[in-house]
Amino acid sequence: MIYVNREKGVRFSRDVCLFLGIMVLFFAFFKAENVQSEEHQSQSCWIKELRFGVAAHDVDGLWSGSSKEDGPDFCAEIGFNHELFHLSSVTAYPNAGVNINTRGDTSKVYGGILLEWTPAPTISLSTGLGLALHNGQTDTQATDRKSLGSKVLFRIPIEIGIAVSRHHRIILAFDHISNAYLATPNEGMDTLGLLYAYRF
Repeated sequence: MIYVNREKGVRFSRDVCLFLGIMVLFFAFFKAENVQSEEHQSQSCWIKELRFGVAAHDVDGLWSGSSKEDGPDFCAEIGFNHELFHLSSVTAYPNAGVNINTRGDTSKVYGGILLEWTPAPTISLSTGLGLALHNGQTDTQATDRKSLGSKVLFRIPIEIGIAVSRHHRIILAFDHISNAYLATPNEGMDTLGLLYAYRF
């Protein structure tokens, strides 16, 4: 959707182009990998999982407490096929992703570590820690924008995944970003979304 506000309109167009470019690269890689045998894929592919979906932006009543910004976010994420450590039944691997806000409000890119636990063959629970770089406001008097305190924020995800088949999963994903009171102000922001994931 395009809005009259020129500044937000320009930002929206640039962010959507970036998002679409990332999607094209992901699907090109996926198609190239699909030609190979599954056994060769699991040994050589540097991507563990690709995720795409939508999220409610700046959700009210969660960790951050209040909502000021609008619109759904487009989401894309890579889980890298590199096990950082394995402790009991928890596996840690690096991830990176992007949330693009469709109303020209705060968008972010992020990276970090995802900790995954699989209590049952079709269910996974994940959390982790990372850093996010955003294009929102650090300190503003606007009533429709969050004051996030700093451009680089901590990111904490909490996820529930359901395996539909060996390669396909649906994930209910929450994430919280804030500066952990290392800067002022620190309004923080929460998203809650639904993702489709392809696991190699």
